[in-house]
Amino acid sequence: MANFIQKGAKNILQKGPNDVVFLSALRTPVTRARKGGLKDAYDHEMLAAVLKATLARNPNLDPALIQDIQIGTVLSELGGSKAGRMAALHVGYPTNVAFQTINRACSSGLAAVTSVAHSIATGAVDIGIGGGMESMTRNYGTHAIPTQLWDELRNSPIKEARDCIMGMGMTSENVAERYGVSRQDQDVFAAHSHVKAAKAWDSGLFDDEVIPVTTRIRPNPEIPEQVEEVTVRKDDGIRPKSTPETLAGMKPAFKPNGASTAGNSSQISDGAAAALMMRRSTVHALGLSSSIVGKWAGTQVVGTPPDEMGVGPAVAIPKLLDYTGVRKEEIGIWEINEAFASQALYCLRKLKIEESKVNPNGGAIALGHPLGATGARMLSTLLSEMGRQGQDLGVVSMCVGTGMGMASLIVRE
Repeated sequence: MANFIQKGAKNILQKGPNDVVFLSALRTPVTRARKGGLKDAYDHEMLAAVLKATLARNPNLDPALIQDIQIGTVLSELGGSKAGRMAALHVGYPTNVAFQTINRACSSGLAAVTSVAHSIATGAVDIGIGGGMESMTRNYGTHAIPTQLWDELRNSPIKEARDCIMGMGMTSENVAERYGVSRQDQDVFAAHSHVKAAKAWDSGLFDDEVIPVTTRIRPNPEIPEQVEEVTVRKDDGIRPKSTPETLAGMKPAFKPNGASTAGNSSQISDGAAAALMMRRSTVHALGLSSSIVGKWAGTQVVGTPPDEMGVGPAVAIPKLLDYTGVRKEEIGIWEINEAFASQALYCLRKLKIEESKVNPNGGAIALGHPLGATGARMLSTLLSEMGRQGQDLGVVSMCVGTGMGMASLIVRE
């Protein structure tokens, strides 16, 4: 085990000079692809907004001290890292701040945060930013699944290799059928996600983590020259009047007699998020200790069969708990990505996790799933809620396209 990972909840809760800590974790609103408030924004435009807000939230930090920015993105456009670095420079990060993008499908944002954490923990850097960006409006669809493949892969005798390009909806149906997750249970779970998210917004629970984005919108796609300036302040995919009964009326989306619908699956979305991270000793040296909101305490990733990729959290979370020596009962809040109600329910049942501790402010079914940004979005939501509830330990986890699971342990400061 690497020497920067402490073992057991008692030790993990202790504060040490080499801890990797968070000073802020912010996100844009998450909006509906092709219909929402950010539909005409570029991915790097949303990233620019959240990177600029990170500097504003931490006014006593000299931007020149930040050594690296790592951003998750899945359907990257304009070279990904080129446009992202341009965005960072544009909003005030000096040229000495390095930049890269990371793609581990649905966990890209969490992978970027983890990569920065590893760099800090091993002494490569002292200060960094990890996050994610995604415009599914601009880049989803034909860009999401490769159509030009090496013939030997397309016709591989290895079923798992061919399954890597199976549509995500079909993997959801596989999980539901193989593990007995009913359509009714999926609709109940999905409706609950919308209700929780609506209540959280009405109660102001997202106010501290969500930053407004001023952009432009084309209200009529048939009149492209008509452009209006808008400031987007709120997630717009939440349907507060959703009930199991209304969702039951929706048609299966992926197979004629299937159970996964547009109502009980995650939404195609646009958004970005970023977390400022430092070594604790650096925070102290800069006099910023009062800004610490949490600590990264370890990440694990594991492969699963591609045709049931949704089981990822059920495999990654036990590996994380074993790696860190923390018991499941010691986790106060779980942020588990709701790629589909089928897989989320399966994972909760397999792990025997109380649903009341999972996604207390709603998940991707209500809030949306901008692929590269989701992991960092979940981190911001988790840190805010841990502070409100006074919970010491939380977990962020998700399934990952092509068959993987990823999970990180987070500590409240």
